[in-house]
Amino acid sequence: MKTIVIVGCGTGIGLETSKILSKNHNVIGISRTKNPESEYTEFYEMDILSGNLDDITFPDVVDGLVYAPGSINLKPFNRLSAEDFTHDFTINVLGAVKCIQKLLPSLKKSGNASVVLYSSVAAKTGMPFHASVSASKCAIEGLTRSLAAEYSAQKIRFNAVAPSLTDTPLASQLLSTPEKREASAKRHPLQRIGDPAEIARLTAFLLSDDTSWITGQVFGIDGGLSTIKL
Repeated sequence: MKTIVIVGCGTGIGLETSKILSKNHNVIGISRTKNPESEYTEFYEMDILSGNLDDITFPDVVDGLVYAPGSINLKPFNRLSAEDFTHDFTINVLGAVKCIQKLLPSLKKSGNASVVLYSSVAAKTGMPFHASVSASKCAIEGLTRSLAAEYSAQKIRFNAVAPSLTDTPLASQLLSTPEKREASAKRHPLQRIGDPAEIARLTAFLLSDDTSWITGQVFGIDGGLSTIKL
């Protein structure tokens, strides 16, 4: 039985991932909110950006880390402030860095550890109003590849998942009406938006021993948006 740490297990993809992994693994959940639907062995209520991870006693061996917090900050470029870019970079990248650095000693002891981060379809496909989130998600992809190379000798795998618009609380404003949902669905070749459970299943797969020869990769799960033009 593996020990998996899920940061951001309270909603969306992190929540669905906790439901899948808790069936067969020890799950340590960290989130700002305690969602009664989340499933975990241990839970810590913490804002990962302002909280102190030293307050948590992690197991000596950790086999997996999922960093699920993110942001959707869509504005015209001329309305984006330096604070917007800083906020998106902090939550998407620096929060992940903080967690990885804290758990590195425990991940090294696993012998087959896996870290899953989240990029976005916007990192590969140019989209208007996505400058800030795209910049931070591109940084996640670079971080994923760099750490995959640096820690391959310690048998720690790093991969990223790059979804398109998914039906999560984070995207609620973009999907707040039937008309918005329909328009968003039609932008994708498969004519629908993403389901967080789908992203969670891919995440769980990347944490499994079935992917022990996969590292440094970015997996698009986006209804074909990044690669298909109809």
